[in-house]
Amino acid sequence: MEHSRQTEFTSNDGKDTRDTTLVVNGHFDGVVKKPSAALQSPATESGSHRSAASVSESWKEEHARSVEDNEVSLPSLAAAYTTILRGLGEDPHRQGLAKTPWRAATAMQFFTKGYQETIIDVLNDAIFDEDHDEMVIVKDIDVFSMCEHHLVPIIGKVHIGYLPNKRVLGLSKLARIVEIYSRRLQVQERLTKQIAVAITEALHPTGVGVIMEATHMCMVMRGVQKMNSKTITSTMLGVFREDPKTRDEFLTLLSSQPATYNDWQNNSIIFQSMAEDHSSDGCCQTR
Repeated sequence: MEHSRQTEFTSNDGKDTRDTTLVVNGHFDGVVKKPSAALQSPATESGSHRSAASVSESWKEEHARSVEDNEVSLPSLAAAYTTILRGLGEDPHRQGLAKTPWRAATAMQFFTKGYQETIIDVLNDAIFDEDHDEMVIVKDIDVFSMCEHHLVPIIGKVHIGYLPNKRVLGLSKLARIVEIYSRRLQVQERLTKQIAVAITEALHPTGVGVIMEATHMCMVMRGVQKMNSKTITSTMLGVFREDPKTRDEFLTLLSSQPATYNDWQNNSIIFQSMAEDHSSDGCCQTR
């Protein structure tokens, strides 16, 4: 597995300090450090409005897990599942479990297939110049992830909104970004932020808002066992964070219930019925 080191920063006293934090599978192994004031660009936000890059890892530095890596690691993963079965007191060689270690290992690689893709691969040829500066929202994106603390599912939905700055992203790519980051070992707070930061760095929009609501099986199947609990997290960047009116518009549009296909179909039937009634009454006959 590839490891990459964070950027070196220079301290205020002139001495070079090296950040030894490692980046593994797109996740920092420690606390993200802010660069010194001397190295901050003029565009860097100050005060409570820190730049997105200073609080979350950049997708531009990611290294994808290759298909070859999967093939090499599959036997060791299967062996680990065999050990787990034995630890549970089961016989891994009985008929029902004979192929379970390999099935489970393959399934785990699929559950974490987000490590095999990078945002750069997904966004290729999908960013378009467009003179549009009104809000774009894609809501109810299904999300399936794995809790990194207990290795059990996180199931929910993600809602994304952004204000374009002369560039727009293909709508399906928003769902692809969600898929890449969710198909990894995650915590919901980080997943929400990673999606928002990736969109910000790719498009440089005026603002981005991401809201995720999910059920965690670690709270449903074990521990407190609260069947109906949901966790809601949000990340607001740019004008979504700074301008209450923009944020309120985003939240209002998310709470609205747009017409569905069935609604349009039902309305069409009603209009057709009304037209037939008028026709039978002779009100629409040609004179």
